[in-house]
Amino acid sequence: MPRRIQQQVTFLYVPELDPVVEFYGSVMGLPFVLDQGDCKLFGVGPDSFLGICRNSSTQHMASEAPQQPGLIFAIVTPDVDEWHRHLVAKEVPIVKPPTLYEEYGIYHMFVRDPAGYLIEIEQFRQPDWPAPLGPEQSIPDFATR
Repeated sequence: MPRRIQQQVTFLYVPELDPVVEFYGSVMGLPFVLDQGDCKLFGVGPDSFLGICRNSSTQHMASEAPQQPGLIFAIVTPDVDEWHRHLVAKEVPIVKPPTLYEEYGIYHMFVRDPAGYLIEIEQFRQPDWPAPLGPEQSIPDFATR
């Protein structure tokens, strides 16, 4: 079995990035964590994040499968390859095998759940991505770094 899931990211895909980013940052007060250009990530909890992405930003990331608008459930783990082996052994169809996506500094793969939702299993390889926190810690505001 792969190591435990360390972090979780929910990605919302929007036609206009700026007003939604402004809403989650200024109105909701979520701390800004990482700027990936077409995706802006905010902290939600100790190890949970919200990514706001321009609709077209990930159309090519899982190009082997038709795009389903709205949501990708993403989990962050250091063991993308181990998760791949585990899911293959469980006969889960792989949408996209483990791949280095240099533009975003991630190593990731995609599968779909039985309802058709896309699941991304990823490892962030960017030095600005926050390391997993312990249960007693809270997410810092990375906008001041």
